[in-house]
Amino acid sequence: MIASLMMYARPELDAAHVRYWALIRDELARRGIPAPETLSNGLSEFDVWTSRDLVLSQTCGMPYRKRLHDQVSLIGTPDFGVDGCPPGYYRSPIVVRADDPRTALSDFAQARFAYNMNISQSGFASIYAATRPHGFWFRDRTESGSHSASAQAVAAGTADIAALDAVTWRLIQRYDDFAPDLRVLEWTDPTPGLPYIAAAGADTDATFDAVHAAIGSLDAPDRKALGIKDLIAIPKETYLAIPNPPDSAG
Repeated sequence: MIASLMMYARPELDAAHVRYWALIRDELARRGIPAPETLSNGLSEFDVWTSRDLVLSQTCGMPYRKRLHDQVSLIGTPDFGVDGCPPGYYRSPIVVRADDPRTALSDFAQARFAYNMNISQSGFASIYAATRPHGFWFRDRTESGSHSASAQAVAAGTADIAALDAVTWRLIQRYDDFAPDLRVLEWTDPTPGLPYIAAAGADTDATFDAVHAAIGSLDAPDRKALGIKDLIAIPKETYLAIPNPPDSAG
């Protein structure tokens, strides 16, 4: 058995995630679903997501629709209460340096773009869609490996622009001292948030109910720290309807 909640993991939230997982595990047990004692947040993402023993994990919309949707069970989408979005949806702040004088996305056509990975909805696909009406895509691109690294690259001046997951941006503003060196140029359009998944053949209704109950049982400090409001049922078809950038864009 394996479980992971790595998508918003960071040291400041480790204890809250442990308690959240304990609540989920207990609720799963009440429904006859065995689960591991601890999370495996340090393992490779796709090793977790494609495991036949996956009890629960969180993936990103783009990997789900491009590679995982026919291999895993869609459980539900946690709602993080992202401003300007329906429940369970999120969007990306497009960030630049606070002192950069450029004021429009089109001004950055020749800029250096940092992205976490080219299979990321929030870090890659969202800003690709945003640049299309302006008739350009970044020629100068650098893959950072994480949203935090992309943000740090922009703050440090080794990149000019990046798109970040809205929840990650919330956490960067809360915890990272480089956050004041950045400003939001604009926001991308909302898309379905990062879904919870389990292995193919999982009892999706029981797992949804278990996670929903666990979210409802979070104490106030952990609920505030994690930012989770509820669990939303967003259909598979809604995820698959979001367009992917062409392979040549990466």
